[in-house]
Amino acid sequence: MDFRLLVIILMSAVLVNNYVLRQFLGICPFLGVSKDLKNATGMSIAVIFVMLMATAVTWPIQVYLLDRNNLGYLQTIVFILVIAALVQLVETVLKKYIPALYVALGVYLPLITTNCAVLGVTIANFTRTTPYNFIESMVNALGSGLGFFLAMVVFSGVRGRVESSEPPKPFEGLPITLISAAILSVAFFGFNGVIENLFG
Repeated sequence: MDFRLLVIILMSAVLVNNYVLRQFLGICPFLGVSKDLKNATGMSIAVIFVMLMATAVTWPIQVYLLDRNNLGYLQTIVFILVIAALVQLVETVLKKYIPALYVALGVYLPLITTNCAVLGVTIANFTRTTPYNFIESMVNALGSGLGFFLAMVVFSGVRGRVESSEPPKPFEGLPITLISAAILSVAFFGFNGVIENLFG
């Protein structure tokens, strides 16, 4: 196992190929829950858990069931069903053990089921030129989850600063939020090529 490759996969998923700021997946919770740091952190931890568990379950399903039986066309449907079941598990656990976070996340918790970032991670593990093996897929899922967490926490801080300032009337609310997200996204483009050259 090439440890250097795993570090590159992890760091690339967090900074270079960030699913929210680079690939624009998972925008709904990114904009909806990032107003409050506590809620953003709770949502991010839930997404990391679902990404890891979804990858752990979907990888063997894809390799040992779908690919071997020429059922690859069912990939999206099967993966969504797996993700939906995992989100139900997270929802049940939060409702029982952390009810305050469950109430705070509200409608955004079930929306993890349709969070494109979670589905995108599980599918991207197989759509590369050289598909990831199981360990690489898990590292990619962890990096993608941490990238989601980083985007949520940083954007929560940015929104706090922006909302405490006084933007011009036409930019109040959603417009200034979208402009802030765009600037943050452009900032992440600065990581292009850094990771590969750092470990090259």
